[in-house]
Amino acid sequence: MPDIAIVPAPRELTVADARWITADPVAEAIRDVVENLGETEYRIDVTADGARLAAGSEEALRHAETTYGQLLDAAEPAADGKVAVPAVHIADAPKFAWRGVMLDVARHFMPKDFVLKVIDVLALHRLNTLHFHLTDDQGWRVEIEAYPRLTEVGAWRDETMIGKMSHEQTEFSYDGTRHGGFYTKADLREIVAYAAERGITVVPEIDLPGHMQAAIAAYPELGNFPENQLTVRQVWGISDDVLNVNDETVEFVRTVLREVLDIFPSPYIHLGGDECPSVQWRVADDAQKRQADLGLEDAGQLQGWFTEQVAVVLEEAGRRLVGWDEMVETDCPKDAVIMAWRSAERGEVAVKAGHQTVMTPCESVYFDYYQGDPDTEPLAIGGFIPLEKVYDFDVIPAGLSDAEAALIIGTQCNVWTEYMEGPEQVGYMLLPRLSALAERAWGSPKVSYDEFLGRLRPHLARIESLGVNYRPLD
Repeated sequence: MPDIAIVPAPRELTVADARWITADPVAEAIRDVVENLGETEYRIDVTADGARLAAGSEEALRHAETTYGQLLDAAEPAADGKVAVPAVHIADAPKFAWRGVMLDVARHFMPKDFVLKVIDVLALHRLNTLHFHLTDDQGWRVEIEAYPRLTEVGAWRDETMIGKMSHEQTEFSYDGTRHGGFYTKADLREIVAYAAERGITVVPEIDLPGHMQAAIAAYPELGNFPENQLTVRQVWGISDDVLNVNDETVEFVRTVLREVLDIFPSPYIHLGGDECPSVQWRVADDAQKRQADLGLEDAGQLQGWFTEQVAVVLEEAGRRLVGWDEMVETDCPKDAVIMAWRSAERGEVAVKAGHQTVMTPCESVYFDYYQGDPDTEPLAIGGFIPLEKVYDFDVIPAGLSDAEAALIIGTQCNVWTEYMEGPEQVGYMLLPRLSALAERAWGSPKVSYDEFLGRLRPHLARIESLGVNYRPLD
C-alpha cells in the first residue's frame, strides 16, 4: 500500500491496487463543479486511466485541490520521467463550518508577511477562519482614520515586563525596549484578499469594553477617570481601566466599527466581551448615573447595555456579533455567536441558552500553554496541552441533545502572544498542534495516535516548505 499522508485525513479514503502513470498529474487531472454533490462535498477518483476532482462548489473544489496535492506526495517515479499516482477514491466534506485559528497580534505585533504565512498554514490544513485579535491593553493594531492617535500612541509601549507574571505580582522588571506596530488599511485589505483567495475568512476582533487601555492611553476621555493619563499597558494580566459608558464613547466605538466593517467583509465581527472588571463603573460618577438612569441593579450590567449600543452598527450592516463566553451572562443579543473559552462546560451553557457556539476551551486548544516540560520549553503562561491531548479533543461535549449539538458550529485554537515575541515563537507554539486540531475540526476519522503520527511526520515537510517554524516531534 502506498505511503499516503493526508492531514487532516479525509472522512473516507479507499486505496485500490492500481496506479495512474502520467507525466503531469496536476495538469492532466480533470476538475468539475457538479450539481449532485453538496456545497461542501468533494470527490477524488484516481484510476489507471486518470484522475478526476469533483466538488459541489468552488470552495469545495479548493479543498479537493489541497487534498490532491498531498496525495501526489505519495506518487512514485515511473519510466520515461513519469510518475505513478496511487489509485484512490476519496469522499470528503467538513464536519464543522467554523475551523479556525485566533492569532493575537496585540500583545506582540506580528509582521504582515508572517500573517500571510499563517494563512498559508490554515489553507494547508483546510481551515477557513483567521480570528484576528487586533486590539488589547498592550497595543492597538488597526489604522482608524477618524482617530489617528489609536496608532500614533496606542500601537506602541515603551517597554515590556520580563518573565512570567503571577496573579498577585505588583513589582516588575522591564526590558527597556520600545515595542509596537500596526497594520494600515491597505495592509489589512491585502491580508483579507490573500485569505479570500484561499477560502479563508478573516474575522476581526475589537475587544471591548474591557481590554481597552491602549485606546484610553491614546484618548483619555474614553476612560472613567480622564484626568489620569495612562500609558499603553506594559504588563500582562487584566486592567481595571475599561471604557466609560458615556454617549460620546458609544459613538467613538460605533465610528471605529464602521471603519472596521469597511475593511473586513466577514459576516462575523468579534467584539470581545471577556474579562471586563466593573470596579471603576462602581465608583465613577458618570457610570453610576448611567446605571441609575437605566434602572440596573449592578454596575456589571452596564457591559451588556454598552455592547447592545455599539452592536447596532453590526446589525445595520447585516453582520453577526461574536463574543467570548462571558457575553452570555450580559444579556447579549440572542443571535450572538459565542466562543466558549473558559471551559467546555461554558459551551454547554451557551448552546442551552440558544446561541450558536464555537468551541475553544482553554483546557484543550489554548496553544499558549506548555506542550512539554516547562524546564526545557520556552516560557509560557502555564497549563499543559501536548500534541496528543489536542488530537483527543472532542469538539462536541458529551450529553448534549441533537438540537443543542447542532448549535456548535465549529472550533478553533487560540494563540495568545504574551510570551511569544515574534514569528519563530508563534510557529513553535502553533505547530504541529494545529495539525491535530485540524483533524478534529474537519471531522477526520478518529484513529490511533500512532497512526496520526505516521501521517504527521512527512506532513512536517509541507509546513517547513511554507517557511514557518514548528516544534519537532519528541
